[in-house]
Amino acid sequence: MIEVENLTKHFGPKYAVNDLSFTVKPGEVLGFLGPNGAGKSTTMRMITGFITPSSGDAKVCGHSIIDQPFLAKDKIGYLPESAPLYNDMTVVGFLKFCADVRNLTGLAKKEAVERAIDTCFLSSVAHQSIDTLSKGYRHRTCLAQALLHDPEVLILDEPTDGLDPNQKHEVRQLIKRLGATKSILFSTHILEEVDASCTRAVIVDRGKIVADGTPEELKKQSSTGSLHDLFRQLTTLDTAHASA
Repeated sequence: MIEVENLTKHFGPKYAVNDLSFTVKPGEVLGFLGPNGAGKSTTMRMITGFITPSSGDAKVCGHSIIDQPFLAKDKIGYLPESAPLYNDMTVVGFLKFCADVRNLTGLAKKEAVERAIDTCFLSSVAHQSIDTLSKGYRHRTCLAQALLHDPEVLILDEPTDGLDPNQKHEVRQLIKRLGATKSILFSTHILEEVDASCTRAVIVDRGKIVADGTPEELKKQSSTGSLHDLFRQLTTLDTAHASA
């Protein structure tokens, strides 16, 4: 479970995230929607402990990312935006390396690597050098490392970015399946992801939550019944004022 409590991050006078509070329960897939620069990645980096909040806190399975960072991080599988890879490693070699980082050894390590390869459909390229992989397979390899330790919480930053339509479909279906037993938070600006994968979504704009609900509840907030129209209505206020 993820509990975000009054999370705030400012860089000088600029607020990237401004007093955000929300929860993601077990068995829930929360889509974190917003335009570029809305504060999505900054929020995820705070929840995962990569950057320190200016104020507020985030708890992962009851553990504060500020006061109990190691316990919190142990529960998280994280796919950052533009996740790094070691190009000279094979897929299986990279996943074994990540398993070592997670302190997995022996049979547990072997089974974790095999499970991640199977879950992310990497069997055909498991012994291939990462620098020879297509973008889709590189992305799946990044996702596989996030799943290695079978975390209770998954935090995925733009998990379908740059994938072709077939690959996007595969990842969306995978997220939906994993969401049956895990708490999943994933950011996107692709509104189709909401219907495809999410049980709930929040829309953020300029560091604040401007809408929160199930896909159907959000659509009802639009006069046209369109999530696209609601998104534009809530996230283009600056543009609207400028053109008025």
